Amino acid sequence: MRPGSESTADVVVVGGGPAGSATAIWCARHGLRVVLVERQAFPRHRPGETLPPGVEPLFRQLGVLETVERAAFTRHPGTWVTWSGPPRFDPFGADSDGPWLGYQAPRHHLDRILLDAAAASGALICQPGHALEPLDQQGRVAGVRTANARIAAHWVVDAGGGSHWLARRYGIPLDYASPRMIARYGYARGACPDRDAAPRIIADEKGWTWTAGIADGLYHWTRLSFAEDDPLHDRPPAEFERLAPVWSRPRGADVTWRMVREPAGPGYVCVGDAAAVLDPSSSHGVLKAIMSGMMAAHVIVEQMRGAATASASILAYTRWISGWFRADAEALTRSYR
Repeated sequence: MRPGSESTADVVVVGGGPAGSATAIWCARHGLRVVLVERQAFPRHRPGETLPPGVEPLFRQLGVLETVERAAFTRHPGTWVTWSGPPRFDPFGADSDGPWLGYQAPRHHLDRILLDAAAASGALICQPGHALEPLDQQGRVAGVRTANARIAAHWVVDAGGGSHWLARRYGIPLDYASPRMIARYGYARGACPDRDAAPRIIADEKGWTWTAGIADGLYHWTRLSFAEDDPLHDRPPAEFERLAPVWSRPRGADVTWRMVREPAGPGYVCVGDAAAVLDPSSSHGVLKAIMSGMMAAHVIVEQMRGAATASASILAYTRWISGWFRADAEALTRSYR
């Protein structure tokens, strides 16, 4: 868009990660005019490369399964788990075709695939583009003002992550379900054959550590500490000590369990981490991000077609997000106990 320009769209999506791209793909494929605003140029690095087999049908629905298969991401049949007991291998399952396989998908590669699919579906991609503030029209979100343009829209989708861009600007409260949690993560290069076969999560009295091979010679680790005196919170795990770190220092992510109290409202929907955040021990973050984007797009499309009222669409999405957040938070609480 030209600096200072004004335009209109049916949907403006703020954020080009899996949730935002899924929203854009689904809306654009159903004939809506979509503008997606992503602040950062790609490639960018994000944690969350481990995807369960349940993501495969979503890739198929979004039209990216063939592209994902060509990317030749590492596949694995389950996870090694050490959690209140001896080590055990937890397989994803199997059917007559063989074991179900998850993915180790480097996020910079997966995000690129999904964003390209959004563009191919007809969404206008503004990248890098900085969304400054939502446009307000008598208490209803009515578009977005970016650093370069003013975009009026029927719906604004916040897919900008755990900073909760839209909720904070509108003063929408966050409901917390855990103490503050910061996950540290990093990458290492070299050879660790044990992690090439399957990821591993190990819990101890001060937290848990996740390790996985995500590409040939590239490994990821995440450490979530429950204690301030945890000696492992800021350094690679023992199995990666002989590998070369990709970064000089680990990075951090706020994974405190929280949900936007009103994840949908007049003219807006929050998806992915912008709607709700749980810690990554279940390895379902990207799956839930894609699902929330597709669900948000569904209710938007139904409303725009006249098949549902705006209030019914808002209520349906809010109930869906609230339901899975409560269920997952309760399951994680039982697991940690």
